[in-house]
Amino acid sequence: MRLTSPDRVVFKGAGCTKRDVAEYYRAVADRLLVEIGGRPLSLLRCPDGATGDCFFQKHHADSLGAHVHAIELEQKSGPAQYLYIDDVDGLLELVQMNTLEFHPWGARVAAPECPDRLVFDLDPGPGLGWPEIVAAARAMRRELQRAGLESFVRLSGGKGLHVVVPIAPGPSWDEARGFCEAMARKMAEADPERYVATMAKAKRGGKVFIDWLRNARGQTSVASWSLRARKGAPVAVPIRWRELGGIERPDAFDLGRAKQRAARLRTEPWEGFAAMKQTLPAGD
Repeated sequence: MRLTSPDRVVFKGAGCTKRDVAEYYRAVADRLLVEIGGRPLSLLRCPDGATGDCFFQKHHADSLGAHVHAIELEQKSGPAQYLYIDDVDGLLELVQMNTLEFHPWGARVAAPECPDRLVFDLDPGPGLGWPEIVAAARAMRRELQRAGLESFVRLSGGKGLHVVVPIAPGPSWDEARGFCEAMARKMAEADPERYVATMAKAKRGGKVFIDWLRNARGQTSVASWSLRARKGAPVAVPIRWRELGGIERPDAFDLGRAKQRAARLRTEPWEGFAAMKQTLPAGD
């Protein structure tokens, strides 16, 4: 694939160029495509680098490349052409178009009305440190287990952690969102000094915001192995629950360290994720 302006610095300070970004995504393509392949995507594109003006794009355009596909989906204003990819060629075409972040739907293009994963984004309020976020993730794991659901954990590459739950396609978006809201509110009501389930910033000081809103139709969350358009070229990295205690911050892996981790892995951190067909508990 032809790469224009390969020596342009994308992450100032880290010194990472567009070539570095393309080589990173080529190196982790197999793992990233497991996350985003065949799913409607929102892209964060940064033509002037991570510190420049970036914008989200969810609609298809022919200019994105021949291997970037369109799927017609309904939105409030009527049908629209959303975008998806299913191979490394499409991935690298999006990198050529200055895409830094990949945010997939929680459903596949083959069944866009049937979510198959839930994401809880644990976001620290002002005054909270990393240990509180780790404790919140473990508490959420326990609460999900009480509901009969196993979960997986991801460093967001930003400020917090994502707890991700694979489910069998079947529930509607409203049902999935309702379950996630009920779970978040249950934790917030049980321990209101630690958790909050509302976006209102005035209520989030010193608490962990359990963001359940990403589980609505059309909402997205960043994919595992995606770069983040932030200082230092951090990456959203999936980890094993047992690894969490040895991690010091949510942006612990930059582009170079994430690339090394991907090359050294002998088993998947989320082993069994794709095959896990869990059902939501009745009555939630």
